[in-house]
Amino acid sequence: MNVPGWLLRHRVTVEPYDGDSAYGPTYRPAVEVRALVAEQTKLTRNREGVEVTSTTQVIAAPGLDCPAESRLTLPSGRVTKAISVANHTAPGLPVPQSTEVMCE
Repeated sequence: MNVPGWLLRHRVTVEPYDGDSAYGPTYRPAVEVRALVAEQTKLTRNREGVEVTSTTQVIAAPGLDCPAESRLTLPSGRVTKAISVANHTAPGLPVPQSTEVMCE
């Protein structure tokens, strides 16, 4: 069971991080996805395990292609980067599957 579509009220543009080049980070083509966006401050850990502050949490359907360092454009127009990404699954349980992205 996936997160219900009626809960995903926002549109977020995701530019998946593709790596670094001599000129800085590179990104794959942008994709617009439906999501639930909560702009609130939370303490989280980045991919190195260091505690950092997240100002936005994005919940989307499972399978979202959004590695850490990806660039996201929020409904407010603010551009941010993904700190960490968690795929929530619970096979056999009646809870929705989703992808959670913690943003700077």
